Amino acid sequence: DPAPLPYLRCDEPWGLDLHLEILINGQVAARPPFASMYWTSPQQLAHATVNGAPLRTGDLFASGTVSGPEHGQRGCLLELTWNGRDPLELPDGTKRVFLEDGDTVTIRAKAPGASGSVISLGEVTGTVQPVLIQSRPSGLA
Repeated sequence: DPAPLPYLRCDEPWGLDLHLEILINGQVAARPPFASMYWTSPQQLAHATVNGAPLRTGDLFASGTVSGPEHGQRGCLLELTWNGRDPLELPDGTKRVFLEDGDTVTIRAKAPGASGSVISLGEVTGTVQPVLIQSRPSGLA
């Protein structure tokens, strides 16, 4: 691993111990650990802004794909299926290479709290909708 540039060096350990869980149709597909991210959030933010990305109070900042070193810790289907080569088998036996119409994806997160407690960071869910085909007005090709 190359040493980070001086403006990206971290003198103290820093990280977020977030436990993510990715579900497809209610079944766990992956559990990527945010704590194993190579770059910290402050490093990612510094790298983006030093290259000219504007930043204002209230802007949202995201890490991108979160993946760990183990197979079940890969954070996206491209990684989980090696770009579609090895289908992902879900606990119910269904397989996915890519999401299909009607698939529902949920991302949950939690983190350790004080004295062994667990803090739920909630979840976000979305369903893949089929493409809507709109009819063309008459006379248009």
